[in-house]
Amino acid sequence: MSAWLTEYGVSRSTIGFFSWVGITYSIKVFWAPVVDRIRLPVIGRLGQRRSWMLIAQLGIAAGLVGLSIVDPSENLRGVALLALVVAFASATQDISVDAYRIEAAEMERQAAMAAAYIFGYRVALLVAGAGALLIAEFSTWGTSYAVMAGLVSVGVITTCIVREPERDVSIDHSQLSVHGSRRERLFQWFRTSVIAPFLEFFSRYGWLALVLLGVIATYRISDITMGVMANPFYLDLGFTKTEIASIVKAFGFSMTLAGAALGGILVVRFGLMRMMLAGAIMVALTNLLFALMAELPPTRTILTMVISADNLSAGLANVVFVAFLSSLVNKTYTATQYALFSSLMTLLGKFIGGFAGVVVDTFGYTMFFLYASGIGIPVMLLLLVVMRLEVFSSLPRVATQIPPS
Repeated sequence: MSAWLTEYGVSRSTIGFFSWVGITYSIKVFWAPVVDRIRLPVIGRLGQRRSWMLIAQLGIAAGLVGLSIVDPSENLRGVALLALVVAFASATQDISVDAYRIEAAEMERQAAMAAAYIFGYRVALLVAGAGALLIAEFSTWGTSYAVMAGLVSVGVITTCIVREPERDVSIDHSQLSVHGSRRERLFQWFRTSVIAPFLEFFSRYGWLALVLLGVIATYRISDITMGVMANPFYLDLGFTKTEIASIVKAFGFSMTLAGAALGGILVVRFGLMRMMLAGAIMVALTNLLFALMAELPPTRTILTMVISADNLSAGLANVVFVAFLSSLVNKTYTATQYALFSSLMTLLGKFIGGFAGVVVDTFGYTMFFLYASGIGIPVMLLLLVVMRLEVFSSLPRVATQIPPS
């Protein structure tokens, strides 16, 4: 979308604010209890997880079809509304897929599930990144969005053929009392579906819960903020959509997989918290490379080197972080608790990233990337404090059992 809006002459500041539609991913915790507990009529016969996945996928496809026919230069408000529809449906899909992933395998295999999840996610990013850009280069943006809408059918078909996981829940919607007034039943549902998951997490970890939430909230600030202006930056340097697709998306994909594999190997050797710190440092340092790139003549060689470092560090940091988040979840409240963690993971970064275009328009790309690197320092300090207090020693050991591939 950022590349699309850039080509239609939308200002960098407006593009930055457009990234705020992604905040839906950061506030999905508010409707996660509904996805976790409410059974959909008719389609609900597919199962709690699969029915919500399917309805979300249909919403994504509908929004993308709408984007394929709207013109940003004539109806920017319509673009924003349709982008919000896609983001909301996609965030809802995230809730159900994360819950499915965690419930479909025992805790000893959660790291492997996280690695498989990230692999699939990155393949999808490659198709919707490089693929979308190449289609737009040789056809139109409308065709690109239409093709992406059609590819949602991959998820729809998969949802229809996989098995519904067995749910290990001690308190389920079906167990709620059918007696009392409607207000009493609503309050009971709210207490068991919304309040209980949060109370359980804090009762399990005590004051350590605040420390863990602090790490989650700040870990990806630098990465998310930089990403908002990445495509406009490449286009402003003069790179074509084909070059961006082949180097940034396709080659970058292979480096991300390499980073994920490397993270799996190193976390077994050095431990989860050390590798989380290493990932945070690497992500911040690669933003400095983007600042250097902004000052040098643009060449494919420099772009390839910077993208290699950026995606390698991102792949390493992501696979470690997803396993860390998964280890904190109680399967009784899978969707709600994981939505809380993943919401906190992106909220601050999405909010700050909305001002990325303003920073670029005011100070230029070099200062922006220095700024994006600098805001990653607080999480490094917080991780050092956590390591010094040996906070992670009280958490499940399964999170460190990440396979080398």
